[in-house]
Amino acid sequence: MNFTHFITNHGKRVNREHFLHLVQVAKIDGIISEPELKLLHKQGRKFGLTEPEIENLINTEAGHNYHSPYSLEDKFGELFNIAQMILADELVMESEKRMLRRYAIAVGIKDNVIEKLIDILLNGVAKGAEQEHLFKEFKKK
Repeated sequence: MNFTHFITNHGKRVNREHFLHLVQVAKIDGIISEPELKLLHKQGRKFGLTEPEIENLINTEAGHNYHSPYSLEDKFGELFNIAQMILADELVMESEKRMLRRYAIAVGIKDNVIEKLIDILLNGVAKGAEQEHLFKEFKKK
């Protein structure tokens, strides 16, 4: 096994874990709606997962442990994707906000900025703002 093989597998493992977090968000209300399912497949392909891998991960996500990314930009990216998933069905439930808050805590966002972050993410994603723009806005706060 060469070094590039290790990096490729590690990158795919990281993407698979992040994808599982999105599945958990989609399932928070007990069902995965059609818009959520479409977004899961789109994100899964973006992460380099095959359709069978996507379906398998959707069906077997229970019991997954979360591993936070290292950089603030990567952490924000995961939270941005979670916000997209929350808004995919155009309904924002309190349980989904709690899950977003829980992931913000898990990635190490400071308590005093979590509510502002959630506001930036949910309002920005609802308005169709790009991730990079919202990240810059968050860093200003």
